Amino acid sequence: MTAPDAIIVGAGPAGSAAAIGLARGGDNILLLDRARETGDALCGGFLSWQTLARLEMLGIDRASLGGQSVRFVRLFAGERRSETMLPGEAMGVSRRRLDSLLQAAAVAAGADLERGVHATAIDEGAVQTRDGATLAARSIFLATGKHGFRGFPREPAGWQRGDPVIGLRLRLPAHPALARLVGNAVELHLFDRGYAGLVRQEDGSGNLCLAVHKSRLDEANSDPAALLLSLGNALPRLGERLAHADWSRAVDAIGHVPYGWRTAESAPGLFRLGDQAGVIPSLAGEGMGLALASADAAVAAWRHGGGDAAPVFQRSLAAAMTRPFALANLVWRLGENPRTAGGMTRAASLFPSLARMVSHATRIDSR
Repeated sequence: MTAPDAIIVGAGPAGSAAAIGLARGGDNILLLDRARETGDALCGGFLSWQTLARLEMLGIDRASLGGQSVRFVRLFAGERRSETMLPGEAMGVSRRRLDSLLQAAAVAAGADLERGVHATAIDEGAVQTRDGATLAARSIFLATGKHGFRGFPREPAGWQRGDPVIGLRLRLPAHPALARLVGNAVELHLFDRGYAGLVRQEDGSGNLCLAVHKSRLDEANSDPAALLLSLGNALPRLGERLAHADWSRAVDAIGHVPYGWRTAESAPGLFRLGDQAGVIPSLAGEGMGLALASADAAVAAWRHGGGDAAPVFQRSLAAAMTRPFALANLVWRLGENPRTAGGMTRAASLFPSLARMVSHATRIDSR
C-alpha cells in the first residue's frame, strides 16, 4: 500500500476543507475521523458571509447548504435591545449538514476518508491509533476541533483558569412562534458570566448555544437544564424562546473550552488547523471561518513549501488571529459583565455602524 502524502486527523470543516484543497492538487490524502457517522457537533451553527464565500470556492453553494438566511444581529441585555444589519447575508445551518457536504466534497476530490479510526497520538511524523496501527506520511494536519488531543495542550487565558468556560447546546423544535421571534437574525442574550446565542437552521429548529462560566452552572447544581430554566425566568426575551423547548431532549455539553487561546508553534511537517490552532470566542460567530481560513492557508503553504512550510504557516496564522481574537475577547468580557452589558447594547443600538465594524473586524483573513 502506498503511503499517503498527507494524513489529516479530523473530518470536521477544517480537516475536510484541507482534504479538498490538497486532493484537488493531485496529492494522495488520507482523512481520518473517529466517528463512524457524521454527527451534529455542538459548535459552529452560524456561517458568516465570508465563510459562505469560502465554501463557494470549495464547491459548496448556498442552495446545497439550504440553511436559514441571517441578515441581522440582535443583542439583549436586561431591558436593553439592539438590532443591526450584518455586513453581508449569513446563514444558520447544522453541523451535520455542513460536515456531510464537506466530507462528500473531499471524497469526490479524491481523498480517502476512513471512519471509526481513533487517532491517539502524533509522534515522529506518524499517527498512532487506538487499535495499535502506525500511519506515516510526509505531513500531518491536526484538525480535531474543540476536543483536546494528547500532547497538544491548550491553556485558557489566565482570567479563565479560576472559573473555566463550558459550552452548552439545546435544540429548540421548529415552531411558528419561534420563527416569528427569531426570524432572520442571530441573537445574543447577555447575562452575568455568560451569553446564549440563538439562530434558526435548515429545518426551522433553533440552535441555542451557551458559553457560560462553571461558577454559574454550579449555582444551578451543575444541572444544565436547571440553568436554562433559571435564565429563562430571569431574562424574559430568552424565556419567550425557551417556552418552545422540548425538555425531554438532552442538553449537550463540552467542558473547559479555552476560548481566546491560540498558538504560533508547530514543527516541520505538522499543520494545526481550526480549533487546534486557536479558539475564537463563539460570540464572534467565526469558528467556522477560522476552520476554513486555516485550511485554505495550510493548503497554500503546503503547495509552496511542503511540510517544511508548517512553522511559518503557524506563525502567520497566529498573527492573522491577533486582532479578531482581541476584539472578540473584549466584546465577550463586556457582554458577560452586568455593569457593562447594557451600555454595550445601547451603543450598538445608537451606532449600528460601530456594530457592523466589529462584525467585520472579527473575521479571519489568513492570507
